[in-house]
Amino acid sequence: MDLQFSGEIFEWRGPSPYFFVSVPDEECGAIEAVANEVTYGWGVIPVSAQLGSTQWTTSLFPKEGGYLVPLKDKVRAAEGLELGDVVSMRLTVDV
Repeated sequence: MDLQFSGEIFEWRGPSPYFFVSVPDEECGAIEAVANEVTYGWGVIPVSAQLGSTQWTTSLFPKEGGYLVPLKDKVRAAEGLELGDVVSMRLTVDV
């Protein structure tokens, strides 16, 4: 399953600060439909992600009925991205 969407980069300031992009509701519905087939525990969904020309593997984090895409520092640096930037992303979920 391939998903494409845009979202704003935000920071979660927990014990380990990290940057994320929220997956929009429509795409969350598509992910939820296959979640039981692909999760490897506590609702985490493995994906291949692409932002600009940078590709990487990661896991979507479940959060309040939706999903968050974690953005590694290396990804943000490679694409010249900062907090608050709106980005276009592509996710692939292997079903």
